[in-house]
Amino acid sequence: MADRPSGDQDPGEYGWLYGNRRGSRGRDGARPERPSTEGPRNDDPEPTRMLPTTPRPSRGSSHGGGSARGARPGVPPPTARPAPPPPRRPRHRLRGTVLIVVALWIVYLIAVPAWAWTQITKVHADPHGARPADQPGTTYLLVGSDSRRGLSKAEQKKLGVGGVGDIGQRTDTILLLHTGSGPSLLLSIPRDSLVPVPGHGTTKINAAFAYGGPKLLVKTIEQDTGVRIDHYVEIGFGGFVNSVDAVGGVQICPTQNMDDPRANLHIKKGCQHVDGITALGYARSRHTSALGDIARAEHQREVVSAIGSEVKSPLTILNPLRYFRVADAATSSLTISKNTGPISLLQFAWAMTRVNGKQGLTCSMPISDLAVHWDRPRALALMKLIKEDRTADITKRLCESTGLNQ
Repeated sequence: MADRPSGDQDPGEYGWLYGNRRGSRGRDGARPERPSTEGPRNDDPEPTRMLPTTPRPSRGSSHGGGSARGARPGVPPPTARPAPPPPRRPRHRLRGTVLIVVALWIVYLIAVPAWAWTQITKVHADPHGARPADQPGTTYLLVGSDSRRGLSKAEQKKLGVGGVGDIGQRTDTILLLHTGSGPSLLLSIPRDSLVPVPGHGTTKINAAFAYGGPKLLVKTIEQDTGVRIDHYVEIGFGGFVNSVDAVGGVQICPTQNMDDPRANLHIKKGCQHVDGITALGYARSRHTSALGDIARAEHQREVVSAIGSEVKSPLTILNPLRYFRVADAATSSLTISKNTGPISLLQFAWAMTRVNGKQGLTCSMPISDLAVHWDRPRALALMKLIKEDRTADITKRLCESTGLNQ
């Protein structure tokens, strides 16, 4: 390339290369014309052409302004990929699992009593001949027999009932349970009560069970009270003990120390939690009190009521093992009348849970002495209220814990 001319050289010849400078003149001394802004002149046969340029990105430019560093010209920078959404919780699966568990639990609640029902022994308990007419409400006869059915000799010894064999025709407990429009009533009939037994004269009421089983006992009670027995329920020693243990034991409150080898019982006075064996001894003992059989009847109602209170606990339904044990224990040595269906038996069980406190009444047949003779005026007044399903009208005078007029 030629050197730029010095100041004394004529710039006109090279003005096209270096551009006209202010004050420079052509060869003819005239000032060259200023280039027009309207575009390049076309009189130059070979004009200089400039390639288009692309502005370079500034250093340090961010994604928010300008192109990314190293991006190709004319190509927009790649957009950031959005983060994937968090996975959704499988609510429908959880809901389905809960529904399956609930359905299985309902099936279990139905299946256990259905199975237990098949384990119950049924007997004919309705007596022949004339009977009281149907009455409002429902009256159950509950008998605690001393049957050893299902107990080994070792178990009989452990329970303190060995050496007698499987008698099956004696009873330590006779209870009437009436349920209807008023409070449920649990009434003890002392087993030594002296009453007329059809075909056997006046004797102890438990002799009717020994002579003729459930039929004669039902007939004797209906004849002497005028109350119609709708259903018969009998439970043996084993079922009694198992029922107490199935609910985890019960609370009893003896008012004195009790040491009765005949009942296999040795306890101190005061409220205490006991197992099935101790509860059975407590319900059978009559040699530690001057009231004898009257005191035993009180203990029996106390234990039976305590079992009912424990059975109605929510734990019985919520704990599957306890639920099964209660159903199994209640039916392990249970005998019912043939006319007693599942619904009637459930109503009986429900009523047994409602004989405590304000929801029920527990008392003994009115008696005049410890011989044991019934106090006929008071007994008949009490029976009349039962027959008319008016348990709410039963007064304290008619419903004494001992049956004596105090």
